[in-house]
Amino acid sequence: MPALNWSARPAVVLAVLLCLPLAAQDALRKHEPNTRVPAGVVRFAPSVFPDRIVASPAQDASRGFSVAWRTEASVDAPLLQVVVAGDSPDMGAPRQLTSITRALRTENGLAHHHRADVVGLQPDTLYAWRVQGGGTWSAWHHTRTAAPADVPLTLLYFGDTQNKNTSLTTRVVREAMRHAPDARLALFAGDLVSGGDGEDDNEWGEWFEANESLPTSMLVAPAIGNHEYFEEFEDTPQERRVLGAHWPLAFALPGNGVTEAASTTYWFDVQGVRVAVIDGTSALDLGTARSQARWLDGVLASNPHRWSIVLTHQPFFSPRDGRDNALLREHLLPVIRKHRVDLVLQGHDHVYGRRLHDQKPTPVFVVSVAGAKQYRLSEEARKTMRPVAEDTQLFQIVRTDGVRLRYEARTATGRLYDAFELIDGGAAGKRLRDVEEGRIPERACMRVETLKGRSDRCWE
Repeated sequence: MPALNWSARPAVVLAVLLCLPLAAQDALRKHEPNTRVPAGVVRFAPSVFPDRIVASPAQDASRGFSVAWRTEASVDAPLLQVVVAGDSPDMGAPRQLTSITRALRTENGLAHHHRADVVGLQPDTLYAWRVQGGGTWSAWHHTRTAAPADVPLTLLYFGDTQNKNTSLTTRVVREAMRHAPDARLALFAGDLVSGGDGEDDNEWGEWFEANESLPTSMLVAPAIGNHEYFEEFEDTPQERRVLGAHWPLAFALPGNGVTEAASTTYWFDVQGVRVAVIDGTSALDLGTARSQARWLDGVLASNPHRWSIVLTHQPFFSPRDGRDNALLREHLLPVIRKHRVDLVLQGHDHVYGRRLHDQKPTPVFVVSVAGAKQYRLSEEARKTMRPVAEDTQLFQIVRTDGVRLRYEARTATGRLYDAFELIDGGAAGKRLRDVEEGRIPERACMRVETLKGRSDRCWE
């Protein structure tokens, strides 16, 4: 291949590059680091200004929410102020709540993480709130409490973000918010960060940076992934999974999960939907599959709503070669089938795939990926899932409206990739209607290997 004259006009160089085979184009590129933070640079040190602010649902999202945020270590028990939002800058005297504070030391220094629970609110009401730092305050943020169960709901669902969050997750989040400006809830299916490389805090900083205004303009409910754990005593007979230090501090979650996985399982009700979040890593690696199944059975048995969603990281039916989460199918799948869960939203495998079980309309199992790391589909997935995708960043929009639930998966550029509706026929049960109109063709990875030479992945 002749050498390119990089001093030529950019448009000419781009035209030449686009004419090259994909492998030749890749040979001219460099693998991008996992964060944009150069070695030795402190980009995400805590300060007196509150940051990493995120609101999460209370058990009853119509009556409250909780907020987590971070400051430097000089700030103890800062306040949260909340008031019914108004059109005047004078919204009246706010109610003040004192937070609880916990410390965390990372590569970016000692930080204090804070949590405040906002309870006793009115349903379907727009509240303004802000959090305190050290002699400083955040901006006033808006959160609307959940409406009654018969009011339509829009929520977002993201698969793994994990890698290169600021660089490549940002665009997915922006596109999702552009397509669903009325969303009140965002579900994340675990592996928000990669972890385990000495840059945990930088990665968390980039996750919040990538999500921009999303964590303060809607409620955020994440499932934990295996990358939010770390391997203690790795490569020794004592090796074991240990919960990462960031997870219990980064989010203010309901705290109503199973005892054996208290900080990583929970449930909540939001506008006619019961959402149950389970911990696949704990079930698979820490022996909690049975206890989680018993807990989930109780959560779903008491569901008074038309719709139900289970959010988890590891898929029940893996679309990637070499993965088989049999313990989930043995212990938790019977509970999901028994209670006819509508959607099981998953991540972990960095491809897209939709699958039914036993050809029944529910539950619908979906695996998706929002971030940069892209795997390859197994032959089994190609036979049992439809549609499927490789090499595609996606976000999903779920809308409930009375007897109808509509699901859409869209690419990072907003193109419709998958869509279906669940329609509740009452005594006749629910039926699934595929929506074909407007969907783009299935996407497959065209690379032989990644920029780092891995043939088992499409991008990393």
